[in-house]
Amino acid sequence: MASICDINNQKPTISYPVFWEYKVIFDAKDDVKKRVLDIVGNREHKLVFSKFSKDKKYVSYNVNVLVFGDEERLEIFSALKHSAKFVL
Repeated sequence: MASICDINNQKPTISYPVFWEYKVIFDAKDDVKKRVLDIVGNREHKLVFSKFSKDKKYVSYNVNVLVFGDEERLEIFSALKHSAKFVL
């Protein structure tokens, strides 16, 4: 499957600072607020509930974080990936 980067042969341009949105899926029993706070620290952010899975075993949230560059954006993604079940 081709990605937008493959089609244009270039990396997309992101203008920083920007509020970057991550879609994150956790176990429903996790303390999501604490996990997210441990990762984003004192960065400006917003945590918004999205929905439960059909069996209510998992819960998804939109996590918006003010980031100032690629390195910070990817660092947060990596930390969320290690704490959550899935991150988009």
